[in-house]
Amino acid sequence: MKRRTFLAGSLGVAALRGASAEALKIGITDWNLGLAGKIGAIEMARRLGFEGVQVSIGRRIEDGKMPLDDPASIARYRAESAKQNMPIDSSCLDRLHDDCLKDRGSAAPKRITDGIRITAALGTPIMLVPFFGKCELHAADLDYTGDALREVAPEAEKAGVILGLENTLSAEENVRIMDRARSRAVLVYYDVGNSTNWHHDVLREIPWLGRERICQFHLKDNPHYLGEGSIDFVAVLKAIRGIGFRGYANLETDAPSHNIDADLRRNLSFVRGILGTGG
Repeated sequence: MKRRTFLAGSLGVAALRGASAEALKIGITDWNLGLAGKIGAIEMARRLGFEGVQVSIGRRIEDGKMPLDDPASIARYRAESAKQNMPIDSSCLDRLHDDCLKDRGSAAPKRITDGIRITAALGTPIMLVPFFGKCELHAADLDYTGDALREVAPEAEKAGVILGLENTLSAEENVRIMDRARSRAVLVYYDVGNSTNWHHDVLREIPWLGRERICQFHLKDNPHYLGEGSIDFVAVLKAIRGIGFRGYANLETDAPSHNIDADLRRNLSFVRGILGTGG
């Protein structure tokens, strides 16, 4: 199966759950709702007007399992998603903030395979795989990380789950990992805020990577409201549309006023305003 075919089938999961496959869809992360790992994020995302929600698998380990590794919990999430008509557009393997894939002998490969199973059970096709803090990747870590992903990627392919790499690396460094992983299931989770903060050229990288190497986006310019920081979101959204991307862009925005509802509505309205004018 070619990568294009795999992506079309996987991203179709979200489309079949009520989201248009013809337009960029705007979702929200559960942690920016203040509800990381809590099922109430689904209703709140709907109430605020988002088109999808990214949910946390959870960092606490109990009896060797992450918090969402429970069939009853997964069933409740799926039922709530259907009730609210709110797709779970992706998961986040936030345990990888503690178990680093670059560390030999760590529990990270098991967390990834467990996360793949959980993500597939949730009925969503994308799992964010983060590399930040003590788990941040550097040049010396790239080949080992790619090799480690190659070991777990067959499970992702079998489950129809994309592993979305989010990190501080350049587009070229991410592609080096992807090439090493040798899997259609290993793609880039592109965060425009992180890339800007680490001095990568967002407007060059998005078209260079293209839609076949990006599974999803995060939009943010923290600690600012969107449009009030340094990032030109008119140009960013034009670049995203320009590559023909038809998946989700999730807001990962702070609440400067500490009123989460008001600030998220403001940022969502800003993005929708750009998209409505052809940005």
